[in-house]
Amino acid sequence: MAKFIFVTGGVLSALGKGVTSASIGSLLEELGYTITFQKLDPYLNVDPGTMSPYQHGEVYVTEDGAETDLDLGHYERFTYSRMSRKNNITAGRVYFNVLERERRGGYLGATVQVIPHITDEIKKLIRSIEKDSDIAIVEVGGTVGDIESLPFLEAIRQLSLESKKEDILFVHVTYVPYIKSAGELKTKPTQHSVKELRAIGIQPHMIVCRSEMELPKSIKEKISLFTNVKESSVISAPDVEYIYEVPIILKRQGVDRIIAEHFGLSYKELPTRWESIMEKIRSVQGEVKIGVVGKYMSLKDSYKSIHEALLHGGIANGVKVDIQWINSEDLKEEMLENLDGILVPGGFGERGTEGKIRALKYGREKGVPTFGICLGMQLMCVEFARNVLGMEKANSTEFDPNTPYPVIDLMENQKAIDRLGGTMRLGSYPCVLVEGSKARNIYGKEVVYERHRHRYEFNNAYRDVYQKAGIVFSGLSPDGKLVEIIELKDHPWYIGCQFHPEFKSKPFDPHPLFVSFIRACITFSQGQ
Repeated sequence: MAKFIFVTGGVLSALGKGVTSASIGSLLEELGYTITFQKLDPYLNVDPGTMSPYQHGEVYVTEDGAETDLDLGHYERFTYSRMSRKNNITAGRVYFNVLERERRGGYLGATVQVIPHITDEIKKLIRSIEKDSDIAIVEVGGTVGDIESLPFLEAIRQLSLESKKEDILFVHVTYVPYIKSAGELKTKPTQHSVKELRAIGIQPHMIVCRSEMELPKSIKEKISLFTNVKESSVISAPDVEYIYEVPIILKRQGVDRIIAEHFGLSYKELPTRWESIMEKIRSVQGEVKIGVVGKYMSLKDSYKSIHEALLHGGIANGVKVDIQWINSEDLKEEMLENLDGILVPGGFGERGTEGKIRALKYGREKGVPTFGICLGMQLMCVEFARNVLGMEKANSTEFDPNTPYPVIDLMENQKAIDRLGGTMRLGSYPCVLVEGSKARNIYGKEVVYERHRHRYEFNNAYRDVYQKAGIVFSGLSPDGKLVEIIELKDHPWYIGCQFHPEFKSKPFDPHPLFVSFIRACITFSQGQ
């Protein structure tokens, strides 16, 4: 049976519960314990797959094809733990399961209620992740006081009652604002947040205080007094430039030791790998400018894994990556002129695609290292058809069903599907790399496994004409029917992939495509 850490949030959202959870998991993993995670999201969507990136940010895809919350990306980037569909539970999924069971007569005519039926389902789903793990870290989305979060908070309260006291630990992440006009840090929001939590029946063992600055001892003492939490367990988590500093900050305050002692686990003072990672980040020499051309520029969380994977590529090459976020709807050629590399990420819908196509044309013609991911790869094919192959109105049938040159078309097994949620080509699939290609050289192996999220693919009817004009189809599905990677033969670095390599990149294990891309950008910036 795993021991559980429940992470709750107070005052406001976007405080960094996901990074806090991931950091705690990383420190415990370094002590030699096997860890896993779960994110409990209170919204009624079954999963975030159909939600707008403006509302939800990035949809993170797991190996088994689950469309999940972006916090699962933090969990995987900070640790060696691998997430699956069990690791993200929404209120929609919980209610769906309960109602399906009720329709089948599973409750034997009982009146179905939030307590005990909904809370029992939540507890069952939480318990489903504890196998083969020493410690399970469960993050409750939203904030204390949200109506939709109450069933989840009630469920974890019940779990604590049903478990041994030493097997459950509650961590509450809250906000300590600094009021400039008064020149003071204010603890009242934290006091009220913990008061709400205790009214529900949950007493936190540890409080992680997010703030603009390090908390002085006097503030920690005050929070300790009013929340009934030991002062040593009131943890200061000030703003940092890089999220990879967070595990270091937590370790310096003994978070891993406090948790190990609470659970009765052995503890040994060990250095953390994050010190060496941050040393690499601080000692970088030089800089490359990468233009990310997309349409969700007002919310960078929409491209969270892209952002992190580019930084990982920079760490591996010893350079700082200056990311220029370029709105494809407003793209002008002068925005691209001082870039060392161009990346066009994935996405859905026609809006902004013509700007992305112009950016890809610029990168192809000017010899700028260019990386297309998912939709980015598809638009590479569209751009090449229009401007090299003479197919003036070439397009994807996603955007123009009547195009005379459907170089990108709906996958055959998608044509009979009429539901949006969870029906795309999702999760990990093998890709066979062609001998002698750039992709084969970058990966250094013949077969790789990458994560997908798409409905459209390259139309094989056009494969021969592309190859004759210089496109190399360097990555294919094992049966050779699906194009997974394309590259331009006579270009320094022009590669598109149908999958999402950013989902498998970690700061201590950067993805080879991002490492190679950044290396090519360095070479381009030096004029070599």
